[in-house]
Amino acid sequence: MTEILAKELLTEQSEVELDGESLTLEQVIAVARYGAKAVLKSSAQEKVRKSREFVDQLIRDNKSVYGITTGFGMFSNVVISTDDAKKLQRNLIMSHSAGVGEPLPAEVVRGILLLRANALAKGFSGIRLSTLETLLNVLNAGVIPVIPEKGSLGASGDLAPLSHMVLVLLGEGEAFYRGKRLKGSEALALAGIEPVALEGKEGLALINGTQIMTSIAALAVWDAEILWKSANITAALSIEALEGILDAFDPKIHAVRPHRGQMETAQEIRQLTSGSTFVAGERRPRVQDAYALRCVAQVHGPSKDALEYVKKIVQTEMNSATDNPLIFPEEGEVFSGGNFHGQPIALAMDFLGIAVAELANIAERRLERLVNPNLSGLPAFLTPDGGLNSGFMIVQYSAASLVSENKILAHPASVDSIPSSANQEDHVSMGTIAARKARTIIDNAANVLAMELLAACQGIDLREKSGDLHLGKGSGDAYRLVRSKVSMLREDRIMYPDIQAAKELVSSGNLVASVEHCLRK
Repeated sequence: MTEILAKELLTEQSEVELDGESLTLEQVIAVARYGAKAVLKSSAQEKVRKSREFVDQLIRDNKSVYGITTGFGMFSNVVISTDDAKKLQRNLIMSHSAGVGEPLPAEVVRGILLLRANALAKGFSGIRLSTLETLLNVLNAGVIPVIPEKGSLGASGDLAPLSHMVLVLLGEGEAFYRGKRLKGSEALALAGIEPVALEGKEGLALINGTQIMTSIAALAVWDAEILWKSANITAALSIEALEGILDAFDPKIHAVRPHRGQMETAQEIRQLTSGSTFVAGERRPRVQDAYALRCVAQVHGPSKDALEYVKKIVQTEMNSATDNPLIFPEEGEVFSGGNFHGQPIALAMDFLGIAVAELANIAERRLERLVNPNLSGLPAFLTPDGGLNSGFMIVQYSAASLVSENKILAHPASVDSIPSSANQEDHVSMGTIAARKARTIIDNAANVLAMELLAACQGIDLREKSGDLHLGKGSGDAYRLVRSKVSMLREDRIMYPDIQAAKELVSSGNLVASVEHCLRK
């Protein structure tokens, strides 16, 4: 799914209805990235009311229930009086607002607000309907709470960063509104929203969950899907620039090792290069290519399979109740459990980071082959006047630095844990760290693919010497799109604007959208 398709989706559905059960990745992107509104379905409103009625009864009866009439963590054995139940919830938010670092991007915060509202809409959290509606009002009004990116252990959920989100609902903390960073109270006043005074259980219901890591993860999955398709396009162009052998993508090869991603990648390369006269053939007889060309399907394919696994995990988490305790009003029961633990997202995001890092690794190797005259048969560093000009020499340097950074970032966060809360919380997921790392890896990989894209187009320009050479149907469209933004490098110029332009084509999804449209014609 590309940016263009997302905008079409937004046009069709400018409002997302939440029921806690059926939120899709496309809807998250429509709200988080493109400003769609979110509202509660009537069925969800009824579930929220019933859940709250049960919590109010527990408080009236002075039942001993974790987080409602007791303290938190190590203080779970401390009984809180009915009179202090409200103060307990406010104190929870104030004390837990201990995040540090730069604010999370606005699209991530919008995703957080949406996902937290969707989890509460399931009706297992005991929040008041009015409080949930205030949360949605903040989202729909364009108020963006300032949420520091660091401070979550990923269990009990994303306590510290989610507390910063809730501060704004209380008229505390800070928020961005209409491009300005304001006090939370000022942002609410300008948006015409009354602050919330928390009742029993509500503070815990708002912060005990995995929505920070899941919002980052949802955006990462979306962008990784675009990146995988982009990687196939840049690979196809490199194969043509290097006169690669298409036999490696014959469907018979992949049918006997039928991994779905591998077969899909091979099929895409065949479609992209269909009709190309740049590739090896009778005029350029060779036996086989180096792995960076020959094994594109066997490397890109497993990354696609990994992405499909991760997407399934993230979509499940998007529609899950992840706080504690959970309220089951129909059965008259309250259970203290561990759904806040971020292990599913932690493992998935580590896996995604590794899978995307591999897309960048092999892309950098193709880039190296393009700039190395001993491997390419092209002018050194893709410049027609080497010595006086350095051409793409330092572009490859930059790509090499990014893939090396990715190798460090790909070290899994989920294998780490550190006890907290006086050893009550003695195993944590580090899921938010895993998600943040994956997002950085994706951005680095997009830059590497942009560099390969430019180098492959340059190689094609240098390779073409006669009018009888033409690119494949899909790769040709990609080449023309690139050349509409970036001209051939004839002598040295400042390179970073070219890289930025190519990266925008990759990350926006416009490269994929253009090529897919061309192939459908």
